[in-house]
Amino acid sequence: MKKLENNYAFIDSQNVNLSVQSLGWKLDFARFRVYLAEKYGVTKAFLFIGYVEGNNDLYMSLQAAGFICVFKPTLAYKDGTTKGNCDAELVLQAMIEYPNYDKAVIVTGDGDFYCLVKYLLEHSKLKRVLIPNIFKYSALLKKFGKSQLSFMNDLKEKLEYKKKRTP
Repeated sequence: MKKLENNYAFIDSQNVNLSVQSLGWKLDFARFRVYLAEKYGVTKAFLFIGYVEGNNDLYMSLQAAGFICVFKPTLAYKDGTTKGNCDAELVLQAMIEYPNYDKAVIVTGDGDFYCLVKYLLEHSKLKRVLIPNIFKYSALLKKFGKSQLSFMNDLKEKLEYKKKRTP
């Protein structure tokens, strides 16, 4: 009998959202959570997201889908943009949880996570870096080679959000 894995996912939601949208589709987070469990043995999935007042329905749906949302306060700029960089929170949470998981799945294309990925790899705690867009990700992550990296480009059929039809 195969031993069940106890892997945790650490997801840079902003990077995932923008990268997948640049490919012309929208991610169905509920289906993505199932995919992480089935493909990578993920028992806990931490989703790092900037907190924006009024998005409570979104946050509740993400939690209902099985994500543990880790919120970062956002800053609204004069030009209308909002920023809530969660990089430090993701790295910190991965290290806080370090003794609790077998391996980590890091979901991002951002090179700011190079040091975390390198550390996890050196300590045999990296399951995979799952990159949203093979055409647009950091050269720093490319240093790990394709054996450590997987890409979401070919997952559109499996993970694309499809608006539910009303009868």
